[in-house]
Amino acid sequence: MPTPRAEAAAEPRAGIQVIERMMKLLDVLSYHPDPVSLKQLALETGLHPSTAHRILAAMSASGFVERADPGTYRLGIRLLELGNVVKSRISIGKAAMPLMERLHREIGESVNLGVRQGDEIVYVERTSSGRSSIRVVHLVGARAPLHVTAVGKLYLAEDGPQKLREYARRTGLPGYTPTSLTTVAALERDVDRARRHGIAFDNEEIEQGLRCVAAPVRDDSGELVAGLSVSAPAERHNPDWIERVKQTADAISLAIGYQAPKPTPKTH
Repeated sequence: MPTPRAEAAAEPRAGIQVIERMMKLLDVLSYHPDPVSLKQLALETGLHPSTAHRILAAMSASGFVERADPGTYRLGIRLLELGNVVKSRISIGKAAMPLMERLHREIGESVNLGVRQGDEIVYVERTSSGRSSIRVVHLVGARAPLHVTAVGKLYLAEDGPQKLREYARRTGLPGYTPTSLTTVAALERDVDRARRHGIAFDNEEIEQGLRCVAAPVRDDSGELVAGLSVSAPAERHNPDWIERVKQTADAISLAIGYQAPKPTPKTH
């Protein structure tokens, strides 16, 4: 009879084995331009048909695989979505870094690039000032809720009032500092200002002593794909940064194909 320790050790291995089998199935599906039968998939992966069928069913439910004709499978649209996300992040980061570094040299503070992932912002690029004695949350790979970050508020502004209220219901708007916006009314007012002015602020809302200003980055379709922000200790925060952050975000947008709408000619 296996001991509890042996069972505990076996569980992670079992999970890894499932992932390995999933990858085998995805690899085989990628080799075939047409839908592949369960029998062929089992043959090429060396999996028992019942095992292959069980894993394919789970991947189908998640959109990684699609069932075509009865008993046949092909790669799912979810992989295309994820691939586009990766592609966009790579191209944005490559275009953004030289401009972020220039802004960093101008103002001497941390410059961050954040993207949305669900109800959070993920920071994908950062230049560090090395001057802050407080713990800065904007580390590459770090996550933070939308409502307490300047970049997150840009996305909430893009969502509109209805989706903002849905976000509030979903998350409960937890507070992190005394200045965190924890009511729908307060968040709506702040997000409305961001929508009208094209700039958003974090007033020590996720970390006491840290303030942030952010502007939107848009792709060739006009979609908001990232937020550029400058974060600094509150005593060093400078309102003069607003235009520089906007200009740098606009330059990144231009570099990835965005074209600002031309103003409508006035009629007399």
